[in-house]
Amino acid sequence: MKTRLRGENAYRGATLTTYDPLDPLTAAQPHADYRELLRTGGVHYNPGRATWIISDHALVRAALRDTDRINSTRGVTRLQFSMPLLVLTDGEQHAQLRKKVQPAFTKRALQTWAQMIDGLARELVADVLAQPGCDAVRRLAIPMPIRMIANILGIPESDGDEFRRRSEDAVRIIDFSPRLESVLASAKGAGAVVALRRYFTDRFATGQLLSTDTVLGRLVEGNADGAMTEDDLFFFALLLLIAGNETTTNLLGGMIDTLAANPHQFEQIRRDPDLIPMAVEEHLRFSSPIQNLYRYTVADYSVGDVTIPEGSRVLLSFGAANRDPAVFTDPDTFLADRNPRSHIAFGYGAHMCIGAPLARMEACAVLRELVEKVRRIEIVGAVGWSTNASLRGPTRLPVRFVPA
Repeated sequence: MKTRLRGENAYRGATLTTYDPLDPLTAAQPHADYRELLRTGGVHYNPGRATWIISDHALVRAALRDTDRINSTRGVTRLQFSMPLLVLTDGEQHAQLRKKVQPAFTKRALQTWAQMIDGLARELVADVLAQPGCDAVRRLAIPMPIRMIANILGIPESDGDEFRRRSEDAVRIIDFSPRLESVLASAKGAGAVVALRRYFTDRFATGQLLSTDTVLGRLVEGNADGAMTEDDLFFFALLLLIAGNETTTNLLGGMIDTLAANPHQFEQIRRDPDLIPMAVEEHLRFSSPIQNLYRYTVADYSVGDVTIPEGSRVLLSFGAANRDPAVFTDPDTFLADRNPRSHIAFGYGAHMCIGAPLARMEACAVLRELVEKVRRIEIVGAVGWSTNASLRGPTRLPVRFVPA
């Protein structure tokens, strides 16, 4: 029988810290804390939260690779739960699920979505241009990914408003912290997931969501042996909503804020539009829409001289790792022509985000429209930032797009 270490012996060798992403002020503006974490060591322990924290870029990547000892099977948030979702599995189960859903993101599938993405970007940028002072989060960053997801799932336009409302509520299931409003939001999210399950079950019965023109139809076609059950299809749709909705909203809203705060960099992209893909990668590094995810150790996990005991909660700080000065020169500066190839905004290893190409396409399409139609982006009011412990982006972004 293994003896569990207690007291100081439980975190011997780690640097103690009060860093707490559950603090709303810290979650909204975490970068000073990241600098302190990176300055004082790669492995920290917060005894008040009983949480280990890994922030060093190389150590985060190593932990993401080592799914035999530190993995996702108990959840990726402080709230431990299991579900047959790609992000909540490891090993053979994860490999099989990933193989099942891969047909949804083939190069051919992505190409068929390009025109749809470009059209949405054109419409939404024009909408913000026409309404100086409007909230770019509400007018552009929120509708872009959710309308895209609804389109590729084949959700009828008549169901669009209800679907978007349920989807926005469902994302709240991962926004858990020991605060009453967070607990209530998570409970509302769980209710929305049940409602969405009922919606998809009804629509599967009619066959309308399973036509070959939809992403679910492609999955059925790509799993002709019947390996893709209705449960699998629903959980894939749920994964799109949770992993591809608010994260892309944060990416787009954060990008607009970054370009407004760095007008010389925006002008550089306007002069050389070939920089657009690289500028999107740099923004992913700079903003890290997913700031962190949790893992739980299923065996003792050694990091240098520190041993994280089996059964421990570990926070992997993507946001800090993406600003590690050992990897990125002048990491707190956005440089449109930087090539940040080793950033981990989309994860790393077996859990590299399968929907990353879609998010990149959406961001590039919006940036192309901005470069072509907008000369300058001005913030014209107070910007609000999310207080979600794991997902960060502007919640309110009043802007004026100065026409080109």
